This record gives sequence, structure tokens and C-alpha cells, in this order.
Amino acid sequence: MSDPTPAPADDAREDVHEPGAAPAPWDEVAAALVAAFEGAVFHDSHGQPVVYVAPARLAHVATFLRDEQQFTTCLDVTAVDHLLDGERLVVAGVEPERFEVVANFLSHLRNRRIRVIAEVPAADPTVPSLTPIYPGVSYAEREVYDLLGIVFEGHPDLTRILMPDDWSGHPLRKDDAPARVPVTFKGDPGPRVGRVAE
Repeated sequence: MSDPTPAPADDAREDVHEPGAAPAPWDEVAAALVAAFEGAVFHDSHGQPVVYVAPARLAHVATFLRDEQQFTTCLDVTAVDHLLDGERLVVAGVEPERFEVVANFLSHLRNRRIRVIAEVPAADPTVPSLTPIYPGVSYAEREVYDLLGIVFEGHPDLTRILMPDDWSGHPLRKDDAPARVPVTFKGDPGPRVGRVAE
């Protein structure tokens, strides 16, 4: 009588996960986030813990990291537009959207880093601002707003930072027409004339 259990595939790897099954966090901070926030998903990115969270929960996660996990610094807030990606990392348990808002946190006391990512749909590119929690990210959020059109609700001064105030569109969006008109950036005294080499 033969064994009904199929033999493992020759190319099977231990780190392949079943669809929809996220790996258990090996990092205690990531584990605390996954436990505290329903729907949060852990991912290991080359040895750095990454936690995917719902966009609406981003400020709550940042507050939790600051108050409960001693992450006193948010190093950066940025975003990615995946509109034209031929290939893209798809993490088990995470529904990919056009935009990702990425925040990197640092705990000097614990000598630890963690990255938090929120998938943001093109139909509603809005996340809560982290500026009230980490004031140092104010300019980073303004830059993401200016260049990618992500709205940070609750930001104290969400205005353009690089492009002219009357600029239409967001130049880092993959569907924005590149080089359509010459740009004079804010504070630029005027066109720069290059010298011709003799």
C-alpha cells in the first residue's frame, strides 16, 4: 500500500511560505506590533524587521513605538509609487497598493531599528501625519506630499516644499509627464546660465 502523502518537490525551500501565511516575527518589537495591531504583518528584509500596517493605523503605531518601545526617533518618512513596476515584492498577508508610505524608526536606548510600511491606495492617498508625534519628519512629509501627492492628515503645514505653489501635479508619480515644462524651484533666484568651455 502506497503512502498518500506527496513527496516534497525537489526545488522546495524551507523559507517558502504558504500563500496568506506570514512568518512569525523573530524580532521582539515587531512581535509586539503584530500583537498590538490587528492585521499587522511581519517581514524580514535582509535582516531588518519590517511591519506592514493599515494606513489609518500609522500614527497609532508610531505612538506605540515611541511610548511603549522607546523608539525616540523617526529617521525618515518617504513613499514609493509602484505603478510601473514590472516585478514587485509581494509579502504574504499584505494586499499590495499603488503607493507605499515607509517610515524608519530608531531606538537609541535599545540600539534597534524597525521599518513600518503602509500600503496606500491610489483612490485615497491619505495617511495620518507623524509630525505631531515626531516633529522632525515635518519636512519629509511635505516632500512626499509635494512630489508624490500623498496627503498627511493632521500635518500642521502641509504645503509644497520644492515645487512652485501653483504647480499642477506631482513630479515623482510614475504617470506624471516628465520634462513637460522648465521648473523654477522655490527660492531659486532665476535661471542659471552655464559657461561654455573655451
